[in-house]
Amino acid sequence: MEDIDKKELSERDICTKFITPAIKQANWKERQIREEVKLTNGRIIVKGSTTSRGKPKRADYVLSYKPNIPLAVVEAKKNTHTLGDGMQQALLYAEMLDVPFAFSSNGDAFLFHDRTGTFGKVEAEIPLESFPSPEFLWQKYCEWKGLDEGRQKIVTQNYFIDHRKSLRYYQRIAINRTVEAIAKGQNRILLVMATGTGKTLAAFQIIWRLWKAGVKKRILYLADRNILIKQTRINDFKHFGNAMTKIQNHEVEKSYEIYLSLYQAVSGTEEDKNIYKQFSPEFFDLVIIDECHRGSAAEDSVWREILEYFSSATQIGLTATPKETKDVSNIHYFGEPIYTYSLKQGIEDGFLAPYRVIRIDLDKDLAGWRPEKNQVDRYGTPIEDRIYNQKDFDRNLVLEKRTELVAKKVTEFLKANDRFDKTIVFCENIDHAERMREAIVNENPDLTGENRKYVMRITGDNPEGKAELDNFIDPESRYPVIATTSKLMSTGVDAQTCKLIVLDKRIESMTEFKQIIGRGTRINEDYGKFYFTIMDFKKATELFADPDFDGEPVEIYDFEGENGSGKSRDMDEENNREKYFVNDVDVDVVIERTQYYGPDGKLITESLKDYTRKTLLKDFESLDSFLKYWNEAEKKQEIISELEERGVLFDALAEEVGKDLDPFDLICHVAFDRPPMSRKERADRVKKSDYFSKYGENAQEVLDALLDKYADDGIEDLESLNVLKVQPFDRMGTPLEIIKRFEGKNNYLEAVKGLENQIYTL
Repeated sequence: MEDIDKKELSERDICTKFITPAIKQANWKERQIREEVKLTNGRIIVKGSTTSRGKPKRADYVLSYKPNIPLAVVEAKKNTHTLGDGMQQALLYAEMLDVPFAFSSNGDAFLFHDRTGTFGKVEAEIPLESFPSPEFLWQKYCEWKGLDEGRQKIVTQNYFIDHRKSLRYYQRIAINRTVEAIAKGQNRILLVMATGTGKTLAAFQIIWRLWKAGVKKRILYLADRNILIKQTRINDFKHFGNAMTKIQNHEVEKSYEIYLSLYQAVSGTEEDKNIYKQFSPEFFDLVIIDECHRGSAAEDSVWREILEYFSSATQIGLTATPKETKDVSNIHYFGEPIYTYSLKQGIEDGFLAPYRVIRIDLDKDLAGWRPEKNQVDRYGTPIEDRIYNQKDFDRNLVLEKRTELVAKKVTEFLKANDRFDKTIVFCENIDHAERMREAIVNENPDLTGENRKYVMRITGDNPEGKAELDNFIDPESRYPVIATTSKLMSTGVDAQTCKLIVLDKRIESMTEFKQIIGRGTRINEDYGKFYFTIMDFKKATELFADPDFDGEPVEIYDFEGENGSGKSRDMDEENNREKYFVNDVDVDVVIERTQYYGPDGKLITESLKDYTRKTLLKDFESLDSFLKYWNEAEKKQEIISELEERGVLFDALAEEVGKDLDPFDLICHVAFDRPPMSRKERADRVKKSDYFSKYGENAQEVLDALLDKYADDGIEDLESLNVLKVQPFDRMGTPLEIIKRFEGKNNYLEAVKGLENQIYTL
């Protein structure tokens, strides 16, 4: 070791030769040490119709007492760095993983950071040979968490090991915090996890560990949609096997341990229908309430009666959207959330799909419409004389040409992308959903002629439509493609491949809005689903700007509320006005604009040119400072990727400014007002220069083809050796043979670098 010059070693060598041996010397076993642990997938960056990913977060080491209990992270740096250079990164990962201890090392020693306050000193340097043992850190962890010997037995109970479905970091936190809270006697728990982040998987692992530890022996899992119970039973909960049953047909069999049930199956207005009373109040010792923002949140609901009947049981509420209105409160019943994992965080981590918004404002929606004197609708009914606006449309007044226009815009979008992209159209009510189905059918006679299920109305009152719900959410099922609905599909529907959500419905409830947006947030890489589009006709997406959209839930329940009914103001209530149908009033698009998901989790609502200019001018005060940064970069593509991660949407910007512009020209033009040149113009300019003259004829042929490739596809291909494997280079020989034309790889790379310099000369 003495002969090794540490300054010359790579970070990986520092780990192998110094850090790992020091950790193992402290009695950490192989199974307790995980290296280069991928924590996130990297945010999905939408580039026109294609996507890329930002850099995932990786921890150099995660040390665990048992696989389910991580205790520490260790960040390594090359020996040219100081001992503490990795500490801020280590603390970031420690906070992410909810672990108390962080270490940074450059191979000389360790800098130790204690987040528990049990050591007396927050940070201290410790020699390599004095790294703490797992038993020592576990003891400190238990002191910090207040875990005595009995509680330790519960929290160390293993997960169910499923090698096909490894747990993500935030799922482990949700599970561990819940199990620890129950071990310490907490009986009301609220878990808030964004749609698509695995609430049911977390619930399964919580139940599994408590069940196997013998702490909870009879468990009731409640939901209020059949499809939720079905998905739960055949997916995550299938490992309970014969210990599990579903309560149905008002039959009670008390020999099982895990019970799944619809609220509706165990409750009713008559005593003999209240099947839950066939169980004793103490029968269940754990009750899980899925989507608890719905019925169980209201104090006077029948569903709340069930929870109060089993009040001696530990109760866990699961939701993506805790409901907090004047009359309804999850937090009042369950307490503050024990853990929250938000949509914004899920998108940032790359576990959830980002979105873009197409806002389409219609003239009658903006200006309103007033009938002429004594005007009647298509059925001869006199229309009440007043101004009708967006609140009235499709509730009190139907402008049939408006429905047709919405159907046309949806169809135009699908035709421009993929007509078989799964699409949900949210309508004001069932009648509106049926009329929208008809309008979309008429816009797509070819595909609806091939298969009548291309468009289906899937609403609660329609058995034929409801029967197709499973097919709609099944990625392998082609039909239905487009579903029109009002409320049935707004929550709990696992539509993994839904790529378009259409909002032709006024949404004034944040809870409902979050649930609807959640229908599109799942990623399915096998089917090319990385992002989704929201087409908004009713200004619903203005709720994205509401601070409550992705914030922490805040209790606003009014115990002495004026509305004693317990009915949420969020409910969609049809009024009793007569509905008029008008078929001869034209409706037109006033403005259509696309808004993109920004790196700060907010929609970019200004023009992309203005947004890009502001973003770039934060980093580059002048054209010269940008040119210096650009010219010094080893690879231009790295700069492009870095700026894309920070929200510069080159593809979308190119559509706005000019499609054949290089990112370099887009930056110079948009941020610094330079006249742009197209890629072809830049390539032609190089060909007319004397740059080629220094090379032989065979090498010139390659450089000429590279310029053509740049003109067609951009700089990325130019900087990759893989370009030599595709046309037209494959006709010139193998990559090795092509490189020989330049008398070696270094000469080839130097020629490409020179070519780049020529391309980007202003």
